[in-house]
Amino acid sequence: MFVTLGIVVGVVAGVSGVVIGALALRQARGAVGDRGRMPARQAVEGAGSPGDLRAIRDVAVFRYDAPEATAGRLSFSVALMNGLGDGIVLTSINGRSEARTHVRPLRGGKGRQPLSPEEEHAVRAARLGLGPEVEPHFGRE
Repeated sequence: MFVTLGIVVGVVAGVSGVVIGALALRQARGAVGDRGRMPARQAVEGAGSPGDLRAIRDVAVFRYDAPEATAGRLSFSVALMNGLGDGIVLTSINGRSEARTHVRPLRGGKGRQPLSPEEEHAVRAARLGLGPEVEPHFGRE
C-alpha cells in the first residue's frame, strides 16, 4: 500500500512539474515575442525614432532674472516633454522676499494658455535638444 501511495505521489509531482514547466515556457516565449515586436511598433509609432514616445525625453532649464532688481538668475522655467510634445513647464519666479511657482500643462509643445517668453524659450530649447541647461542668449537677436 505504501508503495502504491508513493507511486501516486511521484506521478502527481512529476505531472505538476511538467505542467508548471510548460506554463513557464509559454510565458517566456510570449515575453520574447513581445520584445521582438517592440522595435517594429516603435518604428511605426515614432516614424523611426528610438524609444517610447510617451517617455520624458525633451528637457531644458532656462534660468533668468525675473525681477529686474535681482541678479544671479534665480528664476527658472523647466520644460519636461515626451516625444509627442506633451508634458509640463514648471516655472519659479524668485525675488528678494518671495517666490512663486506654477506648472502649466503642454500638449503638442503648446500650452492651454499662452506661455511666457521664458517658458516658450524653455519649450523650444527642449524640443531642439539643447538642454538640460540653456544659455540666456539662446534664440535672441
